[in-house]
Amino acid sequence: MTYQLKSKIENYTFNTVNIIFMMIIMFITLYPFWNTIAVSFNNAADTTRGGITFRPRVFTLQNYRAVFTSGTIYNAFFISVARTIIQTVTGVFLTSMLAYALGRREFVLRKAFTIIIVLSMYINAGLIPNYFLIRSLGMINTFWVYIIPGMISAFNFIVIRTYMNNLPESIIESARIDGCGDFIIFLRIILPLCLPVLATIALFIAVNAWNAWFDTMIYNSGRTNLHTLQYKLMEYLQSSQNQAKSAAAIGSMGMAQDASASMVTPVSIRAAITVVAALPILMVYPFLQRYFVTGISIGSVKE
Repeated sequence: MTYQLKSKIENYTFNTVNIIFMMIIMFITLYPFWNTIAVSFNNAADTTRGGITFRPRVFTLQNYRAVFTSGTIYNAFFISVARTIIQTVTGVFLTSMLAYALGRREFVLRKAFTIIIVLSMYINAGLIPNYFLIRSLGMINTFWVYIIPGMISAFNFIVIRTYMNNLPESIIESARIDGCGDFIIFLRIILPLCLPVLATIALFIAVNAWNAWFDTMIYNSGRTNLHTLQYKLMEYLQSSQNQAKSAAAIGSMGMAQDASASMVTPVSIRAAITVVAALPILMVYPFLQRYFVTGISIGSVKE
């Protein structure tokens, strides 16, 4: 009895400490975003006083009205959505196709091409040669500069090929006996079996594409109609930092307390557009999160 009681006490103590520790980690992780939401719904002039924590002190929708009344935001949102969808679809499909081709043992040059692809992860020409390459290809100030350079990723290629190599070879052999070619095998057999890893890679690509802004600044800064939402967010962040250097900047924008109901500040705009930029990814992630935890059971053929 003494041993059982001691074991129960140890288990209870461990579970209690573990729960408390995880709750602290969860609070530290979620608080910055929750605070940003509270600031985005708070009155702009009241926000300058500070002290906003878990909920808005003076609730208002003026910050979001200011964001969505700007026509450039709608266009930037459309560019970001189009870029994310196209880059995710093309990246997953082309990378998985390359992984399947270089994973076949009958392909003689698969090792040589694999080495070249892996070397690209460690050897990079740098920003200036890449800029000259993009310019020579005629992709400066074009939408395709968002898509073509990111079609193939060496890291994603290695992950997908490793997953494909664990698939039973008998499935492919059975399909060949039935008269299927490589493209049919890839579309109807390999892709469905690789759904967990493809969903994971798709989420990686989508998050990177949605959050990207540096390539917009380098290649498309001269085309305002090709600016992404994250680039606009970066501009607001810079504006907020510049405005925060001087207390007179707030006064010059007319941020008086009596007119606070119809005014916004760079800080409030930054919070609102941060929520707008992060919301689509937060809506997509729950549908793909299960693929990070469990995979499919491949049991159609027993080796």
